[in-house]
Amino acid sequence: MKALYFDGKSLTMNADYPKPKSGETLIKVTMSGICGTDLEILKGYMSYSGVLGHEFVGIVEDSDNKDLIGKRIVGEINAGCKKCPSCLSGLERHCQNRTVLGIYKRDGAFAEYISLPEENIHVLPDSVSDKQAVFVEPLAAAFEITEQLHLEPNWKIAILGDGRLAQLVARALKLSCHDITCFGHHERKTALLQKIGIKTKSAIANSDEHAFDVVVEATGSESGFLDAMRLARPRGTVVLKSTIASQNKLDLSPAIINEITFVGSRCGPFRPAINALATGLVSVDDLIDAIYPIDKYVQAFEHAGKPGVLKILLES
Repeated sequence: MKALYFDGKSLTMNADYPKPKSGETLIKVTMSGICGTDLEILKGYMSYSGVLGHEFVGIVEDSDNKDLIGKRIVGEINAGCKKCPSCLSGLERHCQNRTVLGIYKRDGAFAEYISLPEENIHVLPDSVSDKQAVFVEPLAAAFEITEQLHLEPNWKIAILGDGRLAQLVARALKLSCHDITCFGHHERKTALLQKIGIKTKSAIANSDEHAFDVVVEATGSESGFLDAMRLARPRGTVVLKSTIASQNKLDLSPAIINEITFVGSRCGPFRPAINALATGLVSVDDLIDAIYPIDKYVQAFEHAGKPGVLKILLES
């Protein structure tokens, strides 16, 4: 099968990559998305080698559960051992022996086929298009914030960044919070946020410093971490969403002085994300910048890495 393989240094198309072995649900990938984590992996994040890609939609081709065959699905990316305390308590995403689709010890979705455990599979309603379905995984990551924190409707929320993930975080948090300000530098992206009722700013003013109950860092940059500490009120909360490949040391003294609570936030629940897309509570169609055939992966990744670009999709 065709697959985009990353050897730790370069990304190449392998036209004769081994098809996934039996024992799990076999999925023919129809569409996938390039996200910030994929771009960071190419810079060294997670020291990963293998097939990239974890945002996808596909058709089940084979499964022990015959009712799944032929179904259009998305899949959760963490596969646990099913034996450890984390797995037995329903937290497979924190299993110490887990594999992660396209990120850690498991080939990903930039390929013709992938395999996942049956329990990772979610059947899609017809009201969610393939293009929208690719957003289920990152939208679920946005909804994870509301799973981790009890957000009061009147709290002041700051989102740092206006890119792929920040756009989805804003859409997810808007369902429960009313006072959200997004700090971003790209006019086109901030216009999309303004269109859905999110306040935007291009810079942090003196009046913004230490004024927000919760700050979500989604810039994908080191400066975002420092800005988050500037924005969070004393004893406020900073939610860390970015995955950044960095070797630099960060000064944490402001966080200690202001007793900031940091919340690492990664993968989230798929069902709320699917429901939000299916009912139209969250719209993502305006976040797609281009769709490339997977054979045009060089152009696709170059496009995805340009400043100001939102979601780039690949057709398998």
